[in-house]
Amino acid sequence: MKIKQVRHATVLIEYGDTRFLVDPYLAREGAYPGFEGTANSHLTNPRVELKTPIEEILGVDAVIVTHTHADHWDEAAASLVPKSLPVFAQHQQDADLIRSSGFTDVRVLTEDTQFGGVTLIKTPGQHGSDEALAAIPEILGRVCGVVFQHGDEKTLYVAGDTVWNRKVQDTLNAFAPDVIVLNAGDAQVPGLGSVTMNEEDVQKVYEAAAPNATLIAVHMEAVNHCVLTRQALREFSAGKGMTDRLLVPEDDEGYSL
Repeated sequence: MKIKQVRHATVLIEYGDTRFLVDPYLAREGAYPGFEGTANSHLTNPRVELKTPIEEILGVDAVIVTHTHADHWDEAAASLVPKSLPVFAQHQQDADLIRSSGFTDVRVLTEDTQFGGVTLIKTPGQHGSDEALAAIPEILGRVCGVVFQHGDEKTLYVAGDTVWNRKVQDTLNAFAPDVIVLNAGDAQVPGLGSVTMNEEDVQKVYEAAAPNATLIAVHMEAVNHCVLTRQALREFSAGKGMTDRLLVPEDDEGYSL
């Protein structure tokens, strides 16, 4: 497989001869205001420009949208992504929203979705602590991850916007993925804490996925409320002895695995 970090949670995946675009967030730098009620909301989003050419980003066979928060499926993506491309959504509500922008082939992920010879398995996640979900359930909402399987590939787990919890642990136990893409960045809602993985969560995945899984940390340094930097995660990783299996790519950096 080949995995390229585009920006934030936007990732290009070549898997089993099929190209997927995950969570397209395609606006120009500074196009949107910061997310109200979150850390550093005075900053505009996205915080950085795209480095990957848009032609490469859109040169895919299908799109996967783990959830429709505006930093995972934005107005620019709804405008730029070809309307005929297959788009996979986590549930009917998200599928209807995407379809309302003119997309003609929107499908709902299941635990046994087939596409291009690849099996896509929807997995659960939790976008914050139990306390955060109880406080602002309508804002945090439902999210998902995806496990990719193919006879000629290692098993890949794209965890999506989730903190470490039993749902992630159960997915690791059930599928023993060889490669795991984690939405890190420690996105913060003041008073409610982290709503994506912080460095301690990444360490828990590293330990739970031992001894051989490769982790790739994305979802960093592109949106106002993500407070964990790449450099800080790399330093934490070095201090905890995780550099052998934890990759922290820059935008437009990719790996063959």
